Amino acid sequence: MNDMRVSDFVAADGIHIAVHEMGPQTLSARAVILIHGFMSDAQTNWIKYGHAALLAEAGFRVIMPELRGHGHSDKPHDSRFYPKDVLADDQFALIEELGLTDYDLVGYSLGGRTAARMLVRGAKPRRAIISGMGLEGLINTGPRAAHFAHILDNIGQHERGSAAWMAEAFLKTTAGDAKALRRVLDTSVDTVEDDLRALDLSVGVICGAEDQDNGSAAALAALLLHGELITVPGNHMSAVAKPELGVAMRDFLIRP
Repeated sequence: MNDMRVSDFVAADGIHIAVHEMGPQTLSARAVILIHGFMSDAQTNWIKYGHAALLAEAGFRVIMPELRGHGHSDKPHDSRFYPKDVLADDQFALIEELGLTDYDLVGYSLGGRTAARMLVRGAKPRRAIISGMGLEGLINTGPRAAHFAHILDNIGQHERGSAAWMAEAFLKTTAGDAKALRRVLDTSVDTVEDDLRALDLSVGVICGAEDQDNGSAAALAALLLHGELITVPGNHMSAVAKPELGVAMRDFLIRP
């Protein structure tokens, strides 16, 4: 049941988007879409530390797209392939490609921001999880984008042990394409607080206890009509490597 399946689909502009799947493919299996974070991929965020397998064992059809510019998806350097909100557009195309009408939606960090953009633009999952993300990271994307732009524009020049050096080291572990990732930053869109406040579905805001990288998760949960703050151990980088994250995701999604 937990055998990995890898496929791809072609987005509207011709970009190939890789999709990893795990779990049952029966009509009765609930689909859950997991969207990874910036500079990461499906393997690093969801597969390596067992989160996808945990959901598959709970009976979910686990669908893990890799964002354009990441993983096994195409990584063009031309700016025309990175319009505003294209990451959300790609996920809408995936939902249509797979014919999904009843699903759950989960994202970590940039994946959480992408999930939020989908929600305010009309996505209708049963439940959603926005993880590794705070309110500021949704309503004011500029500072975080500038942080990563500095990292990507100065590869090889960061002070050893600094936050930028650590991010560059992570980039090397995922064999990331710095030029493509630099373009990905241009796709960010600020989300209006009132649009978040109007979301009428259950949203789990799961965040590491030491993670303030994208602002306050508590403030995000409080703003949402049906938001629930769920704290797990770790900071922005380490929380995704801990089993508690997968357990928290599963426990939130399996509720009646």
